[in-house]
Amino acid sequence: MIRAAALTLMASIPACQADETVARYGAAERLWELQTLNGAALPGPATLEFQPGGPVSGQAPCNSFSATNTVPYPWFQLSPIVATRAACADLDAEAAYFEALARMTQSEVREGTLFLRNDDGDEMVFTTSD
Repeated sequence: MIRAAALTLMASIPACQADETVARYGAAERLWELQTLNGAALPGPATLEFQPGGPVSGQAPCNSFSATNTVPYPWFQLSPIVATRAACADLDAEAAYFEALARMTQSEVREGTLFLRNDDGDEMVFTTSD
């Protein structure tokens, strides 16, 4: 009986932990639109949306996608990105967007701007109108 109670308690601990992802620090439930990738505009629209607890979704130039970010702020690491598979003229831009997202390791939310960066000097800048 005590063992069952202990297992139940251990299973509930993750549910009690506070969200420490970028979502909690100003990114949640906003539509973030990519402005620049390493200082240049990306052909076609690209967005991100963060939900509390780590789910991330968005729209790349061709396809919608989802992933999870569970590392604590200011760190950023997406689980493998899962995307729909529609073809369009901007597939090269979409591949660049997904590759860049996968390489980002740090996040910063400041005055309506989301910055994603890595140690190689790559940077993605998003803004929101919310």
